[in-house]
Amino acid sequence: MLTPAPDNTSTRDIYSVTRLNREVQAVLEGSFTTIWIQGEISNLARPGSGHLYFSLKDANSQVRCAMFKSQNRLLKFVPENGMAILARAGVSLYEGRGEFQLIIEYLEPAGAGALQRAFEELKQKLDREGLFAAAHKQPLPVYPRTIGVITSPSGAAIRDILQVLQRRYPLTDVIIYPVPVQGEGSAVLIAQAIAMADQRQETDVLILARGGGSLEDLWSFNDERVARAIHQCRLPIISGIGHEIDFTIADFIADQRAPTPSAAAEMAVPDRDALLHRLSMKQGKLLADTRHCLEAHSRHLLQLEKRLPDPVRQLQYISQRLDDTALRVQQTVKILLSRRQHALLQLSARLSACNPIQYFRLNQEQTRSLAGRLRLGMSACLQRQEARLEQQAHALQTVSPLATLARGYAIVTHNDTILRNAAAVRPGELVKSRLAKGNLYSKVTKVETA
Repeated sequence: MLTPAPDNTSTRDIYSVTRLNREVQAVLEGSFTTIWIQGEISNLARPGSGHLYFSLKDANSQVRCAMFKSQNRLLKFVPENGMAILARAGVSLYEGRGEFQLIIEYLEPAGAGALQRAFEELKQKLDREGLFAAAHKQPLPVYPRTIGVITSPSGAAIRDILQVLQRRYPLTDVIIYPVPVQGEGSAVLIAQAIAMADQRQETDVLILARGGGSLEDLWSFNDERVARAIHQCRLPIISGIGHEIDFTIADFIADQRAPTPSAAAEMAVPDRDALLHRLSMKQGKLLADTRHCLEAHSRHLLQLEKRLPDPVRQLQYISQRLDDTALRVQQTVKILLSRRQHALLQLSARLSACNPIQYFRLNQEQTRSLAGRLRLGMSACLQRQEARLEQQAHALQTVSPLATLARGYAIVTHNDTILRNAAAVRPGELVKSRLAKGNLYSKVTKVETA
């Protein structure tokens, strides 16, 4: 008999339906990348929201699909029940009903989808490699001297480009690199023409152009070899391929994309009329500035001319100042000479009063007197110092230990320590006795303490 499991409700991880659907949705969306799928439309619904809801089926299965308004407004055809289509979609789950579904991102009729699918795959591949990055885009030259055009020499595109260049900027030279722009082998020749122009470096900018056409007609510009040639080219490239609604891989990699070949030519060069107008405006401004500057300088020159004094009067004034200066110099020299003569007389009188011979005789007598007094003082000082030295020597001799040793005493040491107590040594130890003359080294044989 089976025993029911214990009810551990507090430890169970209980899912709500909403939580389950959300986690399944996360697993589905995280497990599948964007996929391509082909099938037949059925159960198509178009509610007022603008979204599309339908089923996509084949012979054995079907799956619910949703295409939201932001995506289906870009459709170039009207989906109908029973129509075979090719779709790019993400795998998901509708949480409200717990239904597995696809979120459609792109839709096209199945018959025309092979080239478009190849276009999308190559676009995604090159985008992942960074070939579309803005960091690789080069600026166009403002005033190009030479423009290279890679296109068919017999197409309408080259005629439109040449007309625009002649009208807008006839100063530039044009080099045409003739290539076929559609058909087998055209992509290789286009890529070679780009590489040749880059190698020659004879132009300032390149225009890659052709007229409009179907996806198949434009396919040469969706070739990977052409894309990589554009990416590796050191010259800036303008793509002018097809009409405004046409996009190719070359448009995404080129440094600038023009909607038409004529627009590419307009983008490559400045407008002559606009340049002439700007030059005319600048010329007028330059003339006005020059006229204003000349008038200002003329007024300033007149003011300076009025302020400029009469040169004759200036010379007379300078001559008068020189005369005044010369008179002041003469008067100053006379005063200085008078002062110097008076000072010289005073110094002569003082010099006579201070005759060095008289000073010499007086100092000679003082020197003799001081010398005699010095000899007497030194003799008395030496006698006093000799008597004091004898007294100190006698006192020192009285307390000197050497005098004590001379009377028959000795200084006994043990291990460089003076012995004052017999108990400080033991029999057999060595002691040193210092006498008045010499030392005795003895071994202790007996110790007696008082």
